[in-house]
Amino acid sequence: MTVAKNQTVTLAITGMTAEGSGVGHIQNEDGTAGLAVFVPKTAIGDEIDCRIVKAEKRFAYGMVERLITSSPDRAENPGCPVYGKCGGCVYRHVTYAAECRYKRQRVADAFARVGNLPVEVDEIVPSDKIEHYRNKAQFPVAGTSDKPPIGFFAPRSHRVIEAAGCPLQPKAFSETVEAVRAWIKEAGVPPYDEQTKSGLLRHIYLRENAKGEQLLCLVCTSGKLPAVPRLLERLHAIPAVKSVCVNINKQDTNVILGETTFPLLGDPWIEDTLCGMTFRLSPLSFYQVNHDQAERLYALAKDAAALTKDDVLLDLYCGTGTIGLTMARDVRELIGVEIVPQAVEDAKKNAAQNGALNARFLCADAAKAAKQLEKEGLTPTVVVVDPPRKGCDESLIDTIVTMAPSRVVYVSCDPATLARDCARFAEKGYEVKKVTPVDMFPRTKHVETVVLMIRA
Repeated sequence: MTVAKNQTVTLAITGMTAEGSGVGHIQNEDGTAGLAVFVPKTAIGDEIDCRIVKAEKRFAYGMVERLITSSPDRAENPGCPVYGKCGGCVYRHVTYAAECRYKRQRVADAFARVGNLPVEVDEIVPSDKIEHYRNKAQFPVAGTSDKPPIGFFAPRSHRVIEAAGCPLQPKAFSETVEAVRAWIKEAGVPPYDEQTKSGLLRHIYLRENAKGEQLLCLVCTSGKLPAVPRLLERLHAIPAVKSVCVNINKQDTNVILGETTFPLLGDPWIEDTLCGMTFRLSPLSFYQVNHDQAERLYALAKDAAALTKDDVLLDLYCGTGTIGLTMARDVRELIGVEIVPQAVEDAKKNAAQNGALNARFLCADAAKAAKQLEKEGLTPTVVVVDPPRKGCDESLIDTIVTMAPSRVVYVSCDPATLARDCARFAEKGYEVKKVTPVDMFPRTKHVETVVLMIRA
C-alpha cells in the first residue's frame, strides 16, 4: 500500500528507531505488515491516527494526529516546556524503565542486523540521575543583542530554541547564562549570524565539576570583546564561576570550538575528581558529561580489561587520559594516543598530577600512531579504544590485530558502528565475550556500550 503526504492512517507502534521514533507498519490488503512509518513521540504499544508528513517509496514519516490507545510505557508529564521543539531529548514522553529497554534493544538489534553477531547483550546499566546530570552545555546564541535567544538548535536545523533552563543541565547554569545575556544586552554584543557570517558571540560554553565549580567559555569570532569589566563584574557575583575564557572560532563551520583559547578570569580550566583521580578540564578537552555514570562506565571497562602488573595498555582516542589513567596503576606501562593537541597536554598534566609515572601520551592520529608503535616493536597486551561516533577506520583495526593484544576493550557511543567494527575484529580472530550497555545520556537517543573481545 502506498501513502501520500497529509493522508491519515491508523498505526500500531511495534518498534523504535535508533533516533528514538516509533515504528508502525501500514497493513497490506492481505493483512501483512507493509510500508514502515516513523513517528516521533510515540511508544511501543501505542495505537494512533497518524498524519503522513513525508512519503518515500520504502518508508514514510508521520506525526501523531490522535492517540487511540496509550502504551503502558507512556509517562504522564514530559517535564520540559520545549520538548519536541528542541533537538535534544527524544524519550521524555516514556518512563525511564521503557527508555532503558529501548536502548538495550537498540544495541542488541545492531549486533544482530549490522554485525550479524550472535551475542548476548547484558541488561543496561541505568543512571541514578535522569535530570540535571550533564556537566557540560553548549548554548548557541542567535537573534540580536537586544533580544538574543539562547538555547539549543531545533531538530535538523540551526534555528535556536530558547532553552537556557534545560532540565538536563545543572540548575546553576541558568544563573550564569542570564548574567551573560544581561551583558549581551548592556554592551550591545552582536550574536553571530550564520547567514550573513557576521556578529561576535557564537556559543556560551559551560562546564561544571563535582564540587559545583564552573568554567565559562565564550565562543567568539574575535578576541576583542566589548565591556569586559562589566561582564566580569556580573560573573564575580556568581561564586560558582571560577574560570572565564574566550575561544576564537572564525570559521564557517558546524564545529563549535576553534583552536585558540585565552583566559579572562582565572585559569582556562577547572579540575574534577573521577575514580579517585584528579583531571584538568579545558574547553577543548573531551570529558564524559555524566560524572557518576562515567565512573560506572570506566569501572566496567577496567573489569573487562582484567589487568595485571605485566600488561602494557594502549589507550586509543584517549582524550585527556581519563580511561587509561584510571587503569595505569594496574599495568606495567600505559601509552595514550589522541589527535587533539590541547587534550594531550591536559593528559600529560593529569598523569603528572596523579603520579602516573608509567604513562606517556602521543599526539597523533590513532591509526598512524598505532603503526608507529608497531614499528617501535611495542606489543600491547591490552588495547582500549574509545572512538568518535564514526567508529574505527579499518586500517586501525588491522594495525591492532597485527599487534595481537590478548584483549580489546571497545567503548562506543554508537551501536551501529560498534557492531560493524566488532564484526571486522571477529573476521580477524577476535571473539566478542561481553556486551554491556550503559545509559550515559538519559532522555536522549544516545547509549554507550562496553565490549570485551578476546583473541581466539
